[in-house]
Amino acid sequence: MQISGSSAVVVGGAGGLGEATVRRLHAAGAKVVVADLADEKGKALEAELGVRYVRTDATDENDVKAAMAEAEAAGPLRISVDAHGGPASGGRLVGKDGEPLDLAGFRKTIDFYLTAVFNVMRLAAAAIARQEAVDGDRGVIVNTASIAAYEGQIGQIPYAAAKGGVVGMTLVAARDLSPLGIRVVTIAPGTFLTPAYGAAGDQLEAYWGPKVPHPKRMGRSPEYAALVEHICENDYLNGEVIRLDGALRFPPK
Repeated sequence: MQISGSSAVVVGGAGGLGEATVRRLHAAGAKVVVADLADEKGKALEAELGVRYVRTDATDENDVKAAMAEAEAAGPLRISVDAHGGPASGGRLVGKDGEPLDLAGFRKTIDFYLTAVFNVMRLAAAAIARQEAVDGDRGVIVNTASIAAYEGQIGQIPYAAAKGGVVGMTLVAARDLSPLGIRVVTIAPGTFLTPAYGAAGDQLEAYWGPKVPHPKRMGRSPEYAALVEHICENDYLNGEVIRLDGALRFPPK
């Protein structure tokens, strides 16, 4: 698939992984829409790169539809990348005080990290399906999971469940969308150092870096973006979850 001349939506495009992806796709010639809630960062990217910023809550149907419509207006929409982040609840299933893990927090985490991904994917698929096929292909949807989907740590049940759901949707969505010529691929990052960590970044690097087999450091956002670009261009990547983790496997804690 040719990135140049295509339109792309990056949900969470003002965040660490998302911003790197916006920059990578823009440099490759895509007309990019940044869909996020971070107005200051989104507008700064808009001013710097000439991309479009649309304030978007990934859990809201109308917001996501508006972002897709903006991308369709810019050109043939062929790329949707969902890299949105946010708060996640956690804790042991039964705490030291004997109390069970909070149900409301679990539901909120599932809504944000799984239901919102489904919301973006279904609306992106419908929009991409409206585009003209080129050699049978219409586009690609890239979702973001985590290696916590496979090796969730103690206290990560809500997050691991949500990311496991994203992994579980990947092959089914690819099969669902195959008659339309739309591919679906998920990236499962390990530990990535992004600006969101702020001053705590050095401490996280010191803790996680030595645990990664090779290279012995946390991942960098441009490495995620480079994989997105390759997924877009490699038409035979479909229905797959790709770990991007330096061979890291999460320990129990």
